[in-house]
Amino acid sequence: MPAKAVQIATPKNIPVPVGEIHDDLRQWIDLYFATQVTTSPRSQKEQKRDLQLFLRYLQQEFTNTFRSTWSPRISRDFLTALQNTFSEDGLRKWSDRTINRLTAHLKTFAKWIHQHRPFPLGQPMEKIKMLSVGNQLEIERALTKQERNRILDAADQLLLVGGRSRDRCRHGGSTPPQRKGFRPYRNRAIVYTLIETGMRRTAITRLNLVDIDFDRRILSVVEKGGSVQPYPISRQGLAAIIDYIEQERGEDLEKWQNHALFLSPASNPHGDGRLTPKVINTVWNQVRDFAGVDKDKTPHSARHGMGVFIMEKTGNVAAVQRQLGHKNASFSLQYSRITNDELKRILDER
Repeated sequence: MPAKAVQIATPKNIPVPVGEIHDDLRQWIDLYFATQVTTSPRSQKEQKRDLQLFLRYLQQEFTNTFRSTWSPRISRDFLTALQNTFSEDGLRKWSDRTINRLTAHLKTFAKWIHQHRPFPLGQPMEKIKMLSVGNQLEIERALTKQERNRILDAADQLLLVGGRSRDRCRHGGSTPPQRKGFRPYRNRAIVYTLIETGMRRTAITRLNLVDIDFDRRILSVVEKGGSVQPYPISRQGLAAIIDYIEQERGEDLEKWQNHALFLSPASNPHGDGRLTPKVINTVWNQVRDFAGVDKDKTPHSARHGMGVFIMEKTGNVAAVQRQLGHKNASFSLQYSRITNDELKRILDER
């Protein structure tokens, strides 16, 4: 297999007119992106967002964004503030990985400024170290048993109310017709598959009909890295898939002739029939919101929920590893950790 070519960004080689800057960091940022940054537009947008976050902190704490204000102590205080910022649900707003990304962007920016106009108290990011980020999974966001039941109940309701207008006046008080192209059986089966296997959303889109072993109740799918992962599924989950195949899939298959298990509606003018991860997100979010479950519960929360469930039932790390397809057992071991809510509940029972 040929080695992957190394991508090297071409330097802009633009003179840096630092003498024209009045020492406001906002001007330094503009000059930095105009003369130095050569990454993709998406990466540049991310870098600008990170640097602007630091400027807002300076403005809030010191009512200015001058270069002379930025010191090593300010850098440490800013990153500590990020670590100690929590959202209303009690979860950290900034993960360690995000903070490390911010740190990297600030380091590069500060080093560049210091080369052209040294900081009064020394390079402010020089001694700042990255946070140690291990293989920690966000199991605080794992789907709980109660949330699982509510979402599955909401998925079942799709067959009755999904894709229908809530304005009965428009239809004389009768049951509104279902929206053309809405696929309640498909969407229900997608939600069941996510919850009852722990499969990633991308894997859902890669799943083919021929990959289902109906007798053994196993769904085999090509995961990231190219390996094939067999996912055992519950009877309920498989029944939802069978309902979709019998009730809806045939109509869409006539147009698309695609091997994918879950297909786009035949009325969709775009694509090849295979769903995208974005569609999986949309389906999940609609059902989750209908169930009244917090918005921080994503399709990946169902995967974490499966890991927690298996660990609680078996206490066996190998069982979690086998179901979720973790190559590294340390990932599976994370599901033995106790969550903050569980710890609080135990303390309250004393």
